[in-house]
This record gives sequence, structure tokens and C-alpha cells, in this order.
Amino acid sequence: MARERAEGLLVAGGSTFLVHRTRLAELAVRSKLPTMWSYRETVEAGGLMAYAVNMADFVSRAAEYVDKILKGAKPADLPVERPTKFELIINLKTAKALGITIPPSLLLRAEEVIQ
Repeated sequence: MARERAEGLLVAGGSTFLVHRTRLAELAVRSKLPTMWSYRETVEAGGLMAYAVNMADFVSRAAEYVDKILKGAKPADLPVERPTKFELIINLKTAKALGITIPPSLLLRAEEVIQ
């Protein structure tokens, strides 16, 4: 990426990226590469920002499905649902290390800003 002079990195979901989130975030900061992630945990580990599924809501809705199945509903009869709640998380410590100023309008939209 450095050789190709990438200006940013979008990291898609996937367990490999999640498992190695701390190392990847450190490499990105060292390379002065802003990153957008798919998981909250990556921002907590030093990534710049994530737009991610709100896992508390997602798990709660999954629990409702389990409850319906345990009460006799047939899984094949239940509709497939997509996540409906997402959250924007921004790490200002990482932004500072990258020399990036996050616009106040974006900070106001974030569900969480890590100082």
C-alpha cells in the first residue's frame, strides 16, 4: 500500500481482520493510513473509524428468534431479517496520530467518540 501510495483503507468484515485488528491498526497508523472498519472492536484497538452493526440490537433480535423457535415456530417460516441499527465510532487519538482533523459535523453523528 505504501508503494502504491494508498490514501486510505477500507477493511471489510471477516474474522481474519477482526482477529488481527490490533496489529492491522498499528500498521495503518505507522503508515499514516486512515482506515474505515466494519467492527467496533477495531476502533477500540486503534483503528480510525467504523460504521458497524449495533451488535447489542442484533443479538437481542437473534434472541427473539430463538425464543420463537423454542416456543414451536418453524425456522423455515420465520422471515430473514437484516440488521437495522448501525453505529459510527470514531477514534480521535488515532486521528491525532494520523494528523487528521475530524469535522465537527461528523463527530456529532457518531454514536461514540473515543478520546
